[in-house]
Amino acid sequence: MSEPLSDMIEEVIHHSDLSDGKSAVSSIIAQADETEMALLLESLPIDERVALWQTIPEHKKLDVLIAMRGDPREVIINATQPEQWDMLFVDIEAEDLLELTDSLPQELVERAFSAMDRIQKSYFEQANEYLEDQIGHWVSHDFLVLPINAKVRDGIRLIRREMPRHTDVILLVNRSGHFSEAVPIAKIYGLPEHVPLVDIMLEDFPVISATEECEVASKEVQLSGYGALPVVDESQKLIGRIDVTTASELLLEYYERQQMAGAGMDEDEDLFSPVRKSAKGRAIWLGINLLTAFMASAFIGMFEATLQQIVALAVLMPVVASMGGIAGSQTLTLIIRGLALRQVTSANVAALLAKELRVGALNGIIWAVVIGLVAVAWFGEPLLGVVIAIAILLNIVAAAFAGVFVPVILDKLDIDPALSGSVILTTVTDIVGFVAFLGLGTLLLI
Repeated sequence: MSEPLSDMIEEVIHHSDLSDGKSAVSSIIAQADETEMALLLESLPIDERVALWQTIPEHKKLDVLIAMRGDPREVIINATQPEQWDMLFVDIEAEDLLELTDSLPQELVERAFSAMDRIQKSYFEQANEYLEDQIGHWVSHDFLVLPINAKVRDGIRLIRREMPRHTDVILLVNRSGHFSEAVPIAKIYGLPEHVPLVDIMLEDFPVISATEECEVASKEVQLSGYGALPVVDESQKLIGRIDVTTASELLLEYYERQQMAGAGMDEDEDLFSPVRKSAKGRAIWLGINLLTAFMASAFIGMFEATLQQIVALAVLMPVVASMGGIAGSQTLTLIIRGLALRQVTSANVAALLAKELRVGALNGIIWAVVIGLVAVAWFGEPLLGVVIAIAILLNIVAAAFAGVFVPVILDKLDIDPALSGSVILTTVTDIVGFVAFLGLGTLLLI
């Protein structure tokens, strides 16, 4: 059994000589499976990630690459030498290439496709007839199938030869390959060999259309009570199946995508993606949030007569608080996901904090300038633009700091950061934003 992920992260970060074959890091590589190695690579700063990747045995690399998320995977792809790809693509299957297609340059996709045998090429082409959010794109071709006229002896012979994971039925098809019936394997044993399999078929066995949305089809599989369900095209031709493991993975990706989208982020976001890339991805959501913040400010502005001298400050206060809140929630969401996967530890939290502070500073400068100019145009007061610009910058940087440390501290205290992190974060950003804005306003404007 391999070490916990947090221990592996500390081992790698604390051992700089990854080329030493006798090091503790080499032992980690030997014991970890592809999923653990993928999580470990995603948890490391870029330089350490690339260095560790180079030490992984060639026969493991493709499986590790497939198990990684999109953004951190691209870092590894860019660090892989052109001559290494031929070795990585040996015996590559259609399902593997489908997982990598979004990350690989088109020339490498074509290179991998050329390395496939005729059957795998046909599977790959068939999958690409469907969109990525349709279940037909993700079917497995590893299942038990017999012609409609098969007998018990044929079923027993097939079972003895192979047994794919989550297999509890044999699928029967007609001469054209169209799905006909499903036969439970458990009922085959003990029957005379000459009995037709259709005599013990299941009534109303569920079938999934290849054009069904992934999350809907995955829920059907999970609720069906079977290990896997067949997938058919529009003519009812059997094109593959979806088992409960694949269904669970697709649903997990779907829910994670929904969660990350709530903060305006991609589920493939890399913990240590380049600062400019992270800032660019999050800036769009900050811009959208800015529009709603100014709407709130406009409503406050309706009460200008009662606010007298500090009307401009009062009108713009929601902008400062809101920008800090959304910036903090982006960092908070990323860190909570990392904590849930045990990718964030005491060994890498300092590097992660430094990266998030740089992202916050870059976005803070950009939006401080934008909001400052809007404030000057709105109220005709240059000093007011300076005040809100500085306050925005300070609040977004403070939000990045809180977004990292609030969930980490809550996790140390055995408090679920997903439940209470946003409440604490909002309080921090509100206090910092209002104190900075009103304090500067008092000094410079009144």
